Amino acid sequence: MTAQNSLFQPFTMGNLTLKNRIVMSPMTRNFSPNDNIPGDNVVEYYRRRAEGDVGLIITEGTCVDHAGASGYPDVPYFHGKERLEGWKKVVEAVHANGGKIAPQLWHVGAMRKTGVLPEGDVPGYGPSGMNMPGKVNRHTMTQQDIDDVVAAFAQGASDAKDLGFDAVELHGAHGYLIDQFFWEGTNQRDDNYAGSIERRGRFAVEIISAVRAAVGPDFPIILRWSQWKQQDYTARLATTPEELARFLLPLSEAGVDIFHCSQRRFWEPEFDGSDLNLAGWTQKITGKSAITVGSVGLNADFIPVPGEVTFREAEPASLDELIRRLDANEFDLVAVGRAMIANPDWASRVQTSGIEDLQPFRKEHLGTLV
Repeated sequence: MTAQNSLFQPFTMGNLTLKNRIVMSPMTRNFSPNDNIPGDNVVEYYRRRAEGDVGLIITEGTCVDHAGASGYPDVPYFHGKERLEGWKKVVEAVHANGGKIAPQLWHVGAMRKTGVLPEGDVPGYGPSGMNMPGKVNRHTMTQQDIDDVVAAFAQGASDAKDLGFDAVELHGAHGYLIDQFFWEGTNQRDDNYAGSIERRGRFAVEIISAVRAAVGPDFPIILRWSQWKQQDYTARLATTPEELARFLLPLSEAGVDIFHCSQRRFWEPEFDGSDLNLAGWTQKITGKSAITVGSVGLNADFIPVPGEVTFREAEPASLDELIRRLDANEFDLVAVGRAMIANPDWASRVQTSGIEDLQPFRKEHLGTLV
């Protein structure tokens, strides 16, 4: 498909070389019930995507070694000998099928509810004890808590490098812990981690700096971030390009190599007066590569229809606008989510025959790990 050739151009950044511009988006799947160890089903799930020619796989969120990191049942963890051995099997399977892979290191913060197993009575942790603006119903983090979480992310990144992963992604989006520090709505501290947009980014800067020190200068660090929050889809961290620069540049300088810019709909401009989307502005401001994401290849965003809690069903949709933006160098990489749950070989199918043979995304796809 001539119009889609730019998706299949190789990408090189430092020591990271990808066969194409397609990234598998991180998506929580809750299929690791055996002591949060990624089992053979998880190995096969990622192997299929590598076999289907995706350039870079970013795993589902995997919890760092902190008591409050997990907030959902049956998610895989990224600490402990057996869990890391499970992840090593994933890496080996992906590499054997020509793929590259990064773990997404995750701490849910104040989104955790007390009682979620296996931690049980451990509370949610947040910058101001809020999972929603104005509702103090979680544990407010002390300086020691902050230091412990920074160390946990650094250890996770070091382990990722040792296991043979090709990069690491830090989850700083969607209202989870790092994003709870970013967002003034949930960060009402009275210390150096709150106030201006630069000060609210300090926690992330400390994590990124610690990760960079742990993995060395050449191991790629990806940061996923978003304006929107699951607590408030209309939330915005930056309302102007100037404010966005104040937010992004300290993160870039701390060591981020690639920004993964989460939108609900990738085609929407971020600011008035420009066609650039969130990834486009991020790449322009920082000079670093950006990943765009948000309903790529589908005709509806993920927000559930009223009365349901699962991702919204959607049909395959044209890639023309995506290709136009990619050809214009608005961003370097493209993350595909629900469409790749429905089509493990999405990349190879698109390269061979466009969108003609793609399956629509249906909510029953979430019931199995295929």
